[in-house]
Order: sequence, then structure tokens, then C-alpha cells
Amino acid sequence: MDESNIPGATAKRLPLYYRYLIFLDDAGKKRVSSAELAEAVQVDSVSIRRDFSYFGALGKPGYGYEVKGLLSFLKKILNQDILTNVALVGVGHMGHALLNYNFKRTNNIRISAAFDINKKITGRILCGVPVYDINEMHQQLQDQQINIAILCVPQDVAQKTADEMITAGIKGIMNFTPIRLIVPHGVRVQNVDLATELQTLNYFLNSRKWDVIISFFCVKNLHKFQNQCIIIDVS
Repeated sequence: MDESNIPGATAKRLPLYYRYLIFLDDAGKKRVSSAELAEAVQVDSVSIRRDFSYFGALGKPGYGYEVKGLLSFLKKILNQDILTNVALVGVGHMGHALLNYNFKRTNNIRISAAFDINKKITGRILCGVPVYDINEMHQQLQDQQINIAILCVPQDVAQKTADEMITAGIKGIMNFTPIRLIVPHGVRVQNVDLATELQTLNYFLNSRKWDVIISFFCVKNLHKFQNQCIIIDVS
């Protein structure tokens, strides 16, 4: 199996399946159909079957999927059988929130080191994570063999900080800044722009409202047009 040929949309859905399968396994469920899985994770069953088909025959028609077997397979694919250390760069409001978040609740990922320029917090341990001065980042990333980092710095230093992280060996960046980073081939960036997501959500909510207004306007004017036709016919 060549994982580079797996579509991005499929890769994003695998953690959803994994989390729900953990729930099923804890509940003692032995097998699950694609229809049941579809209803639980809100992904259509055709997409689920196609997602799993990229990895070979994981289920049987009319039988479904063995929960333990599928869970074990996804655990391996998602590297959940090993602990992955992640760095947090920028311990502002967003950084603090991420430090407080318990990643290990649903997967084997933990923030093992944080970096900032604020002298009030560097050299301390926050939420069980040591906070280093940003000048120590290159050495610490290499010493701890960390290749994934979360970027939460101000946008005016985002690209420069990302360049320094990549030089230290970072291969994957979860980017919480509004800047679209320029990175070399072989480095993966996942952009998380909360403002954009909220704007998109607001657009869809308001577009539904406008659909109703436009529909009402069209119906109202259709009646006017019909009435005008009737008047012309009578005269």
C-alpha cells in the first residue's frame, strides 16, 4: 500500500473512524456495518467503503467490519501504537488552551515541549509541559527528536519561526496563524484558521436565510405576474 496515494479527504476521516471504533470496542460491540458507521460519524456509507478499499479488503459484504480488527488496523495506520511527541511554539492565549487540552484522551500524542519569548513563563512547567526560551528551540527539537510542531506565534514572525523549526528537523506543522506558510518539499502544513472557519459557518447560515428571502420574493412576484395575466385575459 502506497500511503502517498491515499486522498487527503480519506486521511482526514480516518481519525473519526478510529475514535468511534474505540467507543464501540469499549461498549463490547463485535462488528459494525458501513451504514452504522456512516450514521455515527456523519459520512455517507459509500465514502466509508471507498476509504477502506484503499487499504484492501477490510470487511465482508453483508457482514460488515470486525470492530477489533479494524481498530487494530487503524491504530497501526495512524501510528497510535507509539507515543508521538509534539512541540508547541508560542504560548499565548491559544497556546495555553492547547496546553490544557488532553490530546492523550483519544490518541497517543502529547505536547512534550513548549517555546516562547516571554521571560515570565520560560524556564517553568505549565500544565506538565516545560516551557523553553525560543532561543533553545533548535537544540531542544533535535535533542528530543520532535518532528511535529504546533505554531501559535504572531503572524509577523510566523514564516521566520517556521523556517527555524524546519531547519531543526520539523516535518509537520499545525499552523494556527493566518499566514499561509511557504515550506520546502517534504514538509506538511495543516492550517487551522478559526476566524476563517467562523466566517464560513456564518456565510452558510446567512446563505440559507437569503435562500428563504429570495424564494419568498420569487413566489410573491410570481403571484403578481399570474394576476396580471388574469386581468389581461378578462379584459
